Amino acid sequence: MKKKLITAGVDEVGRGCLAGPVVSAAVILKEGVNLKLLKDSKKISFKRRIEISNYIKSCSIYAIGLASVDEILDLNILQASLLSMKRAVEKLPVKPNLTLIDGNFTPSGLKNCKTIINGDEKVKVISAASIVAKVYRDNLMIKLAKEFSDYAWESNFGYGTKAHLEGLKKFGVTSHHRKGFKPVHKILSNY
Repeated sequence: MKKKLITAGVDEVGRGCLAGPVVSAAVILKEGVNLKLLKDSKKISFKRRIEISNYIKSCSIYAIGLASVDEILDLNILQASLLSMKRAVEKLPVKPNLTLIDGNFTPSGLKNCKTIINGDEKVKVISAASIVAKVYRDNLMIKLAKEFSDYAWESNFGYGTKAHLEGLKKFGVTSHHRKGFKPVHKILSNY
């Protein structure tokens, strides 16, 4: 009997943010999942994304991996993203035979990986990972916004929007800001 192929999809969220960790999700879809729901997370409304993420989590195997702001500063954003991906895959309770990764870089130490540029648009299992990662990270930033209310993280999720940049200029840099990123670094240099 032929061994069943177990495929995981992996995607990260938050590479371009000025604050917060980079978050990855690894997802193994179970049979019978409604694939029509799965598309690039950026093309789904906030509310709908939460619903679809809950659906994915209820009928698949998934894990989340993070790389902290300090790790982003120490390693650089690309290496931190790859580290978060590796952590997500290693946390999966079922080991995939094949791991499909969005982008063109593979985390070191992972076997049987294939990178796919724009995978979150082209491959359903990567789309599922992009949705789960995005909702997880958005919720994390919404929680942080309750404590750090001057940066509009509840709506920009740490991206460099006008409100976020104005908050940085007015209230300074928090421990959640990526101090190596240009807009944050610039503000630090002015102090």
